[in-house]
This record gives sequence, C-alpha cells and structure tokens, in this order.
Amino acid sequence: MLDTAPVRWDLSDLFSGIDDTRISQTMATILARAEWFEKEYRGTINTPSLTANHLLSALREYEAILQEESKPHNFASLSFAADTSDPARGALLQQVMEWGTQVAIHLLPFELELMEVDDAIIAPVLADPLLDNYRHYVQTHRAFREHRLSEPEERVLEEKATTGARAFVRLFEESVSNIVFQVEYGGKVEQLTEPEVLALMRSPDREVRRAAAAGLTAGLKANERLLTFVFNTLVQDKATDDRLRRYSRPEASRHLANELDDATVEVVVRTCEEGYPLVARYYQLKREILGLPELTHYDRYAPLFQSQRMVPFPEAKEIVLDAFERFSPTMRAAAEAFFSNRWIDAEPRKGKRGGAFCDYVTPDLHPYVFLNYLNRIDDVMTLAHELGHGVHSYLSREQTLLNFHGTLPIAELASTFAEMLVFERLRRTSDREDRLALYAEKIEGSFSTIFRQAAMYRFEQDLHQARRTQGELTSEAVGQMWQRRLQAMFGDSLTLGEDHRLWWMYISHFVASPFYVYAYSFGELLVFGLFSRYMAGGAPFAEKYLELLRLGGSLSPRDLMARVGIEIRDPEFWRSGMRVLEDMVAEFEREYRGA
Repeated sequence: MLDTAPVRWDLSDLFSGIDDTRISQTMATILARAEWFEKEYRGTINTPSLTANHLLSALREYEAILQEESKPHNFASLSFAADTSDPARGALLQQVMEWGTQVAIHLLPFELELMEVDDAIIAPVLADPLLDNYRHYVQTHRAFREHRLSEPEERVLEEKATTGARAFVRLFEESVSNIVFQVEYGGKVEQLTEPEVLALMRSPDREVRRAAAAGLTAGLKANERLLTFVFNTLVQDKATDDRLRRYSRPEASRHLANELDDATVEVVVRTCEEGYPLVARYYQLKREILGLPELTHYDRYAPLFQSQRMVPFPEAKEIVLDAFERFSPTMRAAAEAFFSNRWIDAEPRKGKRGGAFCDYVTPDLHPYVFLNYLNRIDDVMTLAHELGHGVHSYLSREQTLLNFHGTLPIAELASTFAEMLVFERLRRTSDREDRLALYAEKIEGSFSTIFRQAAMYRFEQDLHQARRTQGELTSEAVGQMWQRRLQAMFGDSLTLGEDHRLWWMYISHFVASPFYVYAYSFGELLVFGLFSRYMAGGAPFAEKYLELLRLGGSLSPRDLMARVGIEIRDPEFWRSGMRVLEDMVAEFEREYRGA
C-alpha cells in the first residue's frame, strides 16, 4: 500500500459521480443528436454530387457527437476500473455500453457511405484543402472498405455485441479482479489481489516467490473452467467476425487498425525471435548470481543483489519529473499537471482492477493515469511508462478527436521513451549495488516488453488457429501452446514449471484486445533506436520528438517515423534497436564482474 495519503483520481471533470444526473442528460442529448445526424446525412455521402463543403460539415458533426459520446463511456469505465466489486458501477458501465450501441447504429449509415463512395468521386473531394485535417482519417477509415458488411448486418452485429463479446470481456475482468489468491508462507496465510500476488514474485526470498506462484496457480485453477470457457468463446467470436468480414488471418484486422503491413510486423517479431539467445545469456548469468542450480518461472523476476530500495510515491513523482525536465521543460510541465490536478489513481485496494493504463479521454479535456503503486523501483518505471502515455495524449490534444489517437504501436512510443529517461536518471544517481539492480530491472523489463510480448503474439497465433481448426480447446491444450512459445525465449537457461501452464488465464489483452501485444515489442525496439539518436543529438532531437507526440494519429506510423528519418520497413533499423539492448546486457556483465 502507499505510505502516504491515498492517491486517487478526481473524475469530476467528466462527472461528479455515478449518480450525477448529467450522465443521463448527456446520454439523451447525444442520442437525439445522433438520430438527427442520421436523418440529415443519410444518402448524401455516397453520391456523385458529394462536395468538400458537405463532407466537411458531416465530419465535424460526426466528430462532435463522438467526442461527447466518449465522456460517459470514459467515466463509466474509469469508475469501474477503480472498483470492479461495486455492482452500481458495473450497472452503469453496462448501461453506457447499451446506450453506446444505440448511438453507433445511428452513425453507422454515414460510416458505411463514407466507405462505399467510389474512389473516383471521393479522390478530388479529399484533395480539397478544406479537408486537410480529415484526409488521413478518411483514408484509414476506407482501408476497411472490403471488410464491412451491409447496413442491416452491421446493425445486428452492433446490437448483439453488448450482450455478446463485450459482456464476456466484462465477465473476464470482473472475475479476475475479484479472485482472492491465498498465499501461504512464513507460517501465515495472506489473501491477496492479482497485483499483490504478482508483486510477491519479486521477493528476494525464494520460498515467498514459490508460495506466490503456487497461490496464483491455485486461484486460477479454481476459476479454470470459467476462464477457459471465456477464452474459447471470445476466440471463436473473433473467428466468426473474421469470417463474416473476410479477413484471411486472425491477426489481419489488428494490422490494418495499426496501419502496418504484414511484412513490417513480421520483421519486428522475427528480430525479437533472433534475439532469444540474448535472453538465455542473461538468465544464465542471473542463475550464477543467485547461486541456484536452476531457474524456474518464479525466479524470473527475483531481485538481484538483494536490493530492497523502497520508493514512496512522492519520491517517485520527483524522480519522474526530474527525468522529464532534463529532456524537456515542456515534457515536465505536461506530466506535472497529472499530479497537481489529481489525474492519477495509484492506490492499490480490494476490487480495483489490476495492471496500469492511461485513458486519453477527449482532446477538449485531459487524460487519466491508472496504476497500482506498491513502492517498488519497478513501480517508478510503471509510473513513468503511464505518464509517458499521459504526456503523449496531453500534447496531442492539439489534434481534433479523429486524429487524436495514434495506432497502438506508436501509442507505446512515448511510454517506453519515458521509461528510458527515468532509467538514465536513476542509473546516474545510484551506487554500484543499486545500479546493478537497476540494470537488472531494466533489462528484465525490456525482455518482458520485447521478447515476452513477441512470444505471446506467437501464442495468440497458435491459439486462434487451433480454435478454428480443432474446435473448443481444453485448458491443457491452451497451456501446451503457452508453455511452448514462452519457453522458447529462455532456451535452456530457465524452466517454466507446471504452475506456469495456467498463467495465460489472467492476461486481459488476449480477450479484450487480440494481437495487441506486438505493439509493445514494436514500441520498445523503436524507442531504443530513437533513444540512441537522442543521446547523439540532444536538444534538437527533443523538439522533433515532442512534435511527433503533438501529431497524435494524424499520420501513419511509417509517415510519422519518416519525420525523424526512420524507415520502419528496414530490418536493419530494428536490429539497431536490438544492439542497444545487447550493449545494456554487456554493460551489466562488465559492471558485475568488475571489468
């Protein structure tokens, strides 16, 4: 727990509470506005007489509706994340999702017409300078043209989603958040949440780690039937959706949404797989340092050199802000607003969802950051990571809503870059023992972000393919795929034991955002390449970097990176990022051996 006053966010810039009457008023107003929009613009977009002025008018109104519609959604989801055990919050979230479906149905005709209008008609319209702000959005929207169904079919899918896939995602999140994991060690039994039991696996005491791993497995085992069924249902739901929408492979829709082609994603993932020997090299050294005959899954995050440094939240705040200040006063000012305005919820508590995230909200308001801060040095890095997202979204508010959000791989750029800034700050100010511990934390964190996420991407490919060809999968079958892909990154340096076979069950990305995970690998390797350029270029690079953040999602990933001279289809660029990590491991080895 935090050792200071609770760090909880203030959501009143959205609504004052779940009983705020403005929520229902907003919902009624936006639904009526959406109904009007459908009547006003139906049949006026997919027509030879389309003009730039008319399309601009429609896009501005569409964007305004989406912006106001987002606010009840943001508030309900943030409130629910803060306490998933409160039925009233769950009920509000469900109500908002059902209302959102009604709104979406009225916007659907416009979205479909925008896709259907002939290229020969829309090309000269989009060339008009009036549409400069919306050109990229329209082009990316139309990229899904071959995968949309007819309006009646889309209406049915949208209406059924709230009681279908979305309901199962909510069931998963509520179930995992409310599992009580019993961990027995030192003659006592503790009842812990998921974040708390995962934190124990970073204990310097191997018996505590072993107990935490056993407790995690037992808690998942008790919910095995439910969680396996949820996975099977959502993976098959995606198969059905992909078949109806004519996607050739399970990951194809994610690549299209990320504005990346198959070849680019494969270059990144294969670069990660080429780096697996680096993982084995590090963990062989870690086994030597720990003096263990072998390493297993509960030793992965064992702290080295018995570093027990605890970092209270106020200290973490100053570390992060100072690191951001050294890079750019603009970056510090943006991050400082999160603390002074209470845009952060950091206190771990019962019922609170695990993990960490940043909700961008809308460009006319501001983002919120969510994490479970437990006073560890890696929690400082998590704070930096989420504030990196926060700074990105704070600066990209210069864009309008349809250009506000970057694609997922670019969304991880700012977060991982922020981590690197904080790592450098801590490295400079630590003694040898803490510096070694810090290097170990950073290396292992990067391994998790780069190699583990790539391995999980391969697992997802296996999972979806098996579900489509073999039917409903047993937890044992899923566990075998999970073990094989995750073990590959460690080689013979570490053995994932039987307990680990169930640990796919608590990872929300697999059910809520299929194939999301490679965005982390992409983002981390991208940052290593960018960071080396920053170290060489200094202040001029900082301004170019901040300009990238301000651009939000107004350009494709390839075009954004071209602004700083990077070609993301070039395998050598990704290998250059890998070399930065190799140098970090080499520096750790030299520091440890006193070379």
